[in-house]
Amino acid sequence: MTMAEQYEWHQTYLRRHRISRRNFLRGSAAAAAVAALGVSPFGRRAYAAEAQLGVAGRRVGYGPDAASQLRLAAQLSRNPGATKVFVDHGPTPGLGATIEAEVRNLVTQIPDNSGGVLSAEQFYVHAPIDGLPARTPHFYRWRTEDGFVSEVLPATTAMPTARNAVGWFRFTMMGDQGTDVTPTLPPGLAAGVYDDRYYKPDNDPTVAHTENVLNQIIASRPDFHVLAGDIAYADPSGAGKPPQFVRKGEPPKGFDKFNPYVWDVYLGSIEPSASTTPWMFATGNHDMEAAYPVHGYGGHLARLDFPGNGPAACPSVYSFTYGNVAVLSLDANDVSYEITANTGYSHGAQNSWVDRTLAAHRANPDIDFIVCFFHHCAYATVEDHASDGGVRAAWEALFDRHQVDLVLQGHNHAFERSDPIRGGAPTRTAEDNAIVYPETDGTVYYTVGSAGRPRYKFQPGEQESYRGHEIPDTYVPNSYVWTADGGKQPEAVSWSRVRFRNYAFIRVDVRPGNLMSEMDVTAVDEYGREFDKLTYRRQVHP
Repeated sequence: MTMAEQYEWHQTYLRRHRISRRNFLRGSAAAAAVAALGVSPFGRRAYAAEAQLGVAGRRVGYGPDAASQLRLAAQLSRNPGATKVFVDHGPTPGLGATIEAEVRNLVTQIPDNSGGVLSAEQFYVHAPIDGLPARTPHFYRWRTEDGFVSEVLPATTAMPTARNAVGWFRFTMMGDQGTDVTPTLPPGLAAGVYDDRYYKPDNDPTVAHTENVLNQIIASRPDFHVLAGDIAYADPSGAGKPPQFVRKGEPPKGFDKFNPYVWDVYLGSIEPSASTTPWMFATGNHDMEAAYPVHGYGGHLARLDFPGNGPAACPSVYSFTYGNVAVLSLDANDVSYEITANTGYSHGAQNSWVDRTLAAHRANPDIDFIVCFFHHCAYATVEDHASDGGVRAAWEALFDRHQVDLVLQGHNHAFERSDPIRGGAPTRTAEDNAIVYPETDGTVYYTVGSAGRPRYKFQPGEQESYRGHEIPDTYVPNSYVWTADGGKQPEAVSWSRVRFRNYAFIRVDVRPGNLMSEMDVTAVDEYGREFDKLTYRRQVHP
């Protein structure tokens, strides 16, 4: 079934299994987890209807004009009822302005494999702030009408896209994150059901890999961060099937297991970074949640703020600019040949938008580099998913035509970097510390699904190759690409240059210039060790 068909199936099921809202699980799992330790910002009575309303899981993102617009969001500890929530904000920690936040009530009802219905109600608050000066810190705090006041935090708008106003900047990227922490709702969940604790023995389950990667990102002090899909893993199955709550083990045949309270834990886990650094999300196969409408993205529309300047049918498709870099978030669920629950849902609207948007950015003399990020891989050799022919068919020719510099992917839980590719073939070898000229060399594809989920293997016999562990020949004779009929077409690969199986992210340092602009892309593991670097160089065109 498609996502839309699954949602209708759920509605029919729920009409036959009605449940009173009085029986909903209430409150925030993130609040409960820390309340038990006595350190909750909500206090020990996080679930009590009469308890003071609290705000946590704070995060910031960009609006359509990243240089002048910030989007603030957070989660409430309970139903606010008539209690209003505000954001105080201003150019200094003294603040000075106030706006009332929008409250979004997300109701989830899904089958429970015990025969009942899991019903949950979560509340999220959102506040847009527009008309800000570019690349300037802006300060904010959350406040509720009944007395809760958060600390004051800074967030910074993007660098303007104007040649005489740009300077050096940095962003980070990874995909497939999840969380190391077991949700506390519903009560009694065992570790490993809805978190990253189901590691295989060689992954060392005593190490919090997700937290390690996040801490390295925080230490990198990026100006913004992008995540290439598979965000929280509230649906850890990710097969694009109808969701069901599964307390233990695997779901019945034909279902994915799903727990909306995983999002509470996830949003709390990224708060140390996302509350001050803009996080920009793409959607992956684990982010299709058929409990909600809008192609399974209704939950995201309640929890997250997407810029909204892409095609109307595709909530997570958008573009923004930061200095001399244009960034596009694409939805590979729309084009995938491997996992097809949402394949074709935009009816070509996304592909047309990609073509137009890339053309506009490449024609802009103030834009040097174009970066696209999405989930399923156009080019990868990892055994579990390898390459998706649907992504190649939809976008590869557009990336070539408009000279896209970087393509950043997730989906495969490993790190892999290609040589520059054009027309489906590598144009040259790009060893560690090489300089790449994208205008003539082509596009480099990175797979960075290494933010914390259990590791995948490369193809049988395929070896890792990275700084200090290079192998003389990285040719892969036995990879494959997904075809339109859902099959795996064997593929011999000469474009795979760097392969690293452990946890990692990338750090991108951009140096705009008047004659020549450069961009360093460095691969960093969960302990801060660098294991690959390329420098991208472009001549500035008037």
